[in-house]
Amino acid sequence: RLPVPKLEDTIRRYLNAQKPLLNDDQFRKTEELACHFEKGIGRELHEQLVAQDNRNKHTSYITGPWFDMYLKARDPVVLNFNAFMSFNPDPKSEYNDQLIRATNMTVSAIRFMKTFRAGYLEPEVFHLNPEKSDTQIFKKIIRFVPSSLSWFGAYMVNAYPLDMSQYFRLFNSTRVPKLNRDELYTDEKAKHLLVLRNGNFYIFDVIDRDGNMLKPSEIQAHLKYILSDNSPAPAFPLGYLSSENRDTWALLRKNLLDNGNEEALQKVDSAVFCLSLDDFPIKDFVHLSHTMLHGDGANRWYDKSFNLIITKDGTAGVNFEHSWGDGVAVLRFQNEVFKDSTRAPAISPESQPASVDSSRAVQKLDFKLNDALKAGITKAKQKFDASVEGLSLNLTQFHEGGKELLKQKKVSPDAVAQLAFQMAFLRQYDQTVATYESCSTAAFKHGRTETIRPASIHTKKCSEAFVRELSKHSTEELQKLVVECSKYHGRLTKEAAMGQGFDRHLFGLRCLALSKGMALPDFYQDQAYARLNHNIISTSTLVSPAVQLGGFGPVVPDGFGVGYQVHDDWIGCNVSSYPTRNGKEFLQCIYKSLEDIFNVLKGKKIGS
Repeated sequence: RLPVPKLEDTIRRYLNAQKPLLNDDQFRKTEELACHFEKGIGRELHEQLVAQDNRNKHTSYITGPWFDMYLKARDPVVLNFNAFMSFNPDPKSEYNDQLIRATNMTVSAIRFMKTFRAGYLEPEVFHLNPEKSDTQIFKKIIRFVPSSLSWFGAYMVNAYPLDMSQYFRLFNSTRVPKLNRDELYTDEKAKHLLVLRNGNFYIFDVIDRDGNMLKPSEIQAHLKYILSDNSPAPAFPLGYLSSENRDTWALLRKNLLDNGNEEALQKVDSAVFCLSLDDFPIKDFVHLSHTMLHGDGANRWYDKSFNLIITKDGTAGVNFEHSWGDGVAVLRFQNEVFKDSTRAPAISPESQPASVDSSRAVQKLDFKLNDALKAGITKAKQKFDASVEGLSLNLTQFHEGGKELLKQKKVSPDAVAQLAFQMAFLRQYDQTVATYESCSTAAFKHGRTETIRPASIHTKKCSEAFVRELSKHSTEELQKLVVECSKYHGRLTKEAAMGQGFDRHLFGLRCLALSKGMALPDFYQDQAYARLNHNIISTSTLVSPAVQLGGFGPVVPDGFGVGYQVHDDWIGCNVSSYPTRNGKEFLQCIYKSLEDIFNVLKGKKIGS
């Protein structure tokens, strides 16, 4: 179970995270409020939270508040919450044809779903010592140990089973807009796939009445039929509604239901997943990021747990809604789908579609729209276009080193990437700001994420040495400062993964106070608390053989969204920003910072 940290540990960690962001006077005030909170109302709330957690052993203390945080948010899900991960191309280039890849990935996705539902999906396990635990013999032995003891057997060899309670929401699921708080809806009985093309909605069954998957050649035939349908794009594409403010969308949805669209909406909500087929090829990585993060708004249904997007040239990616689950579940799905569709593809370039009557099997959904709905769609499109217009995406690849070199130098690759972001921001804006790195707590029952706070007194000191005082420090001194940052970041990462951060605990206490109708404690009204939670640099990392790149929008209007990957011999970085920030310049500063850090670690003297 996810532990509730000790209150004194949480306050200490909170103050450590505040230190680099505040001057002495501000810090004294924040420290005073924190100590007061720890001895008084904070202690009461903490005891109530612990008692409540003990009464609810079936879940974690963060589950309720975290779902509420997502589902009560009224901002549009696109750009604010939904993230994307794009697939690597199929190694066999002739398989990157849109129809072939769409068929193969759909088949693999359904195989994954059926394997999961039958209870045969291999458990998600974090192996600290894979030589011992990630072996056939260990798997054979552990299979026969009763489940009440098997996790203990895994712990003995440093293997940690991860929580998989989110996985069922991958399929047949959607986020339904409601006033004040949305709902998650899942209907595992539904057998059809939703396909979007050119803003039109199509459905066809992919599972037969006996629960078996349709033959791949039949799925291929139906997708071919959809790809060759030359119906014009709808004048009022419904997809835009899922990009609206949630309350606005909830009212429009009620209007849709009242206007005779209940059955069509039910088909959209309950579909196995949404396959979006785009009619254009990808030009470059920036175009790829824009396509997967938001697209044109007409050919997506942002409320589905995920959209599998495949463009004209077979480039594929996933855009996923975030309230139901986190990157770990989506990444496992993508890894399995990539592996299965490339190693055991269901169809080949030579395969012929089955001779079935697709015009009967495929149903095109028609929506009845009144004037208010047409006006609502037009307005949603205007808002969507305006917000996308203001979004910049910039990418860079640093090829002068990666994970291998950093590990040789005994520094953490993740710590170096995070240090480069701190250094870059200092170089560009001459300040240190609130920074967020997400860390999975899936090692615990119903764990979600915890925050690592990469901006520390160590990164601040190191960044200032590199950016402002280079001439005052020898290469050895700079190396020591980098090592210091690495050690501290390693500790923060370990604490967060073990449920020992401070963000979720403080968030849980705040939610508890509000749910009891209490006045919000002064601690939470401190400007420094608000500033720490206004995450100007929001970051997330992943590396996988299946994934080419990932990204998300900034979480605040004056922020950067940084998706990054540290590979064996290179580092990739994808930065999103709005007009108040210059993402291109930030990336140049990141590149310069990485160059400086790597040169110092290689023992080279660097010029300013």
